[in-house]
Amino acid sequence: MADNTAQTSNAPEQQSKPAQPQSVSMNKTVAIGCDHGGYPLKLEILKYLFKHQFIVVDCGTDSASASVDYPEFATKVADAVRKGEVEFGILMCSTGVGISITANKVPGIRCALATDTFVARRAREHNDANVLALGGSVIGTGLAVDIVDTFLNTAFSDEDRHKRRIAQIKAVEDTFIGKQ
Repeated sequence: MADNTAQTSNAPEQQSKPAQPQSVSMNKTVAIGCDHGGYPLKLEILKYLFKHQFIVVDCGTDSASASVDYPEFATKVADAVRKGEVEFGILMCSTGVGISITANKVPGIRCALATDTFVARRAREHNDANVLALGGSVIGTGLAVDIVDTFLNTAFSDEDRHKRRIAQIKAVEDTFIGKQ
């Protein structure tokens, strides 16, 4: 994993102006990764993260031209979240489906595939999602930035019903991981 925190000069240059974030929390740690299909969207998300001084760990890929396998990048991001090296993960592939399925195989990961800000907000409030998946061929740049902003700036509700459900998810995870 390459740590880009000290290399903010490597942030992609502004080519298009994404939607303005509603609110921004500084200095949260985020791991980001994608396959070739998510790479163009990753560049736009990096612009947002660097602009708002998030601490970013870039887990790859570094090109849209070479076909790569999304499980490699999903695993790197999810493992960084699992180990507590970062607070959140953001993943992108063409649809967001394959990369989210892979991330959700890592113990302790609650990856949400969001296509709008409502889903992103609820994923954080109700499910305490720690990884966000986006489809680079599914949503536009402005909406993607709004989704990331909402996800990173929404807190878990901490309500008993949601804590109970997350505990149930963990119990399912523990049951099936233990049987392998």
